[in-house]
Amino acid sequence: MIKNGHHASNGPGRDTGSTPRDSACSPEKRKRSVRVWCDGCYDMVHYGHSNQLRQAKAMGGILIVGVHTDAEISKHKGPPVFTQAERYKMVRAIKWVDDIVEGAPYVTTLDTLDQHSCDFCVHGDDITLTVDGKDTYAEVKREGRYRECKRTQGVSTTDLVGRMLLMTKAHHSNIDNSDYQQHTDNFGKGPKGHSPWTGVSQFLQTSQKIIQFASGKEPQPGDTIIYVAGAFDLFHIGHVDFLETVFKQAEKPYVIVGLHFDQEVNRYKGKNYPIMNVHERTLSVLACRYVSEVVIGAPYAVGKDLLDHFKVDLVCHGKTEVSPDKDGTDPYAEPKKRGVFRTVDSVNDLTTDDIVQRIIENRLQFEARNQNKEAKEMAVIEAMRLREEGVQGGDATQGGPVEPASQVLHPRPPQHTLVLHPSLPHRITH
Repeated sequence: MIKNGHHASNGPGRDTGSTPRDSACSPEKRKRSVRVWCDGCYDMVHYGHSNQLRQAKAMGGILIVGVHTDAEISKHKGPPVFTQAERYKMVRAIKWVDDIVEGAPYVTTLDTLDQHSCDFCVHGDDITLTVDGKDTYAEVKREGRYRECKRTQGVSTTDLVGRMLLMTKAHHSNIDNSDYQQHTDNFGKGPKGHSPWTGVSQFLQTSQKIIQFASGKEPQPGDTIIYVAGAFDLFHIGHVDFLETVFKQAEKPYVIVGLHFDQEVNRYKGKNYPIMNVHERTLSVLACRYVSEVVIGAPYAVGKDLLDHFKVDLVCHGKTEVSPDKDGTDPYAEPKKRGVFRTVDSVNDLTTDDIVQRIIENRLQFEARNQNKEAKEMAVIEAMRLREEGVQGGDATQGGPVEPASQVLHPRPPQHTLVLHPSLPHRITH
């Protein structure tokens, strides 16, 4: 059983009085037996990816996630930021995922779904294209084994990379800043303009979104309440390895993560940190299967009030250096005094700084990758526009009926071959 608060089982006292036959035929029973397939690169995993998987999980009972290899991503999109081993482990740590398939093909076919006994696949309401501009989900859409979920507004890999390369302390709250706009133009704009699937929009946190991500699970008798604190910025595989190590410190762990406010993070990290604001970081951490609860805006010093309020049994910190509090004191002085402080070694020294360096060192490659992606998306939008005009007025140039939308079209630029399907999103403007 996955201990993330999302897989409930019927225990004593929960007999509804139904017979085995009634239970087997119930909609809830049928839904639990549905196997759902998702696939993708899952490079620089963020809360947008997690939200897609959360929505997919809600459509069935078992969620299988296919993750592409480095070679496949490089062929169709350009070099990934994270290695395939890092991406496999990152996806496994998302609490709505039941199993992953390593090295899943870039193009999703019926054979892929059948091989893994999946009923249908789920993707966001954007579009994924091969290197030659074909819709990677064309076959499963055509056969009616495709479902769509809402794309999470306000976050994209393009946006996050842009933030990393922009040296300002207010980048995550200054989307109208002229420097930021110029940078995202360089990074997420093709020769034909902005794509609605790659464009940047501002993330707006809501209480409903937090509720959707939170497990709602309270500590149970016998649980060991473990507290950790930090920025957890650009939530990455280093964080996952640390939290997994913390999770293994007890037989029945209940892990609480304290997230520092943006101003506090910038005080002790400097530069342009945090890359993600506290609301974004909250969702990223809540999506991790090793986390039970998050304290938003936790105090930097782990003091008496916090320890007593949450009845903390153990406080953990990694091997990274601990910056002193504003007054120069040790923020872990109280848990050390109580004998409940423990330093844990996750054997992974990857930091957010390391990720930023990967981006900076390969800036031109990533810019080219995103501009190419944007150009292909804009070609699809142009094809959709032409198709809709044809549907409304007929083919004026040929004087005949409009050909089916599923045919292969060749819009500008001519090197992109586009297979369109009626279930594609019909958004023409940003």
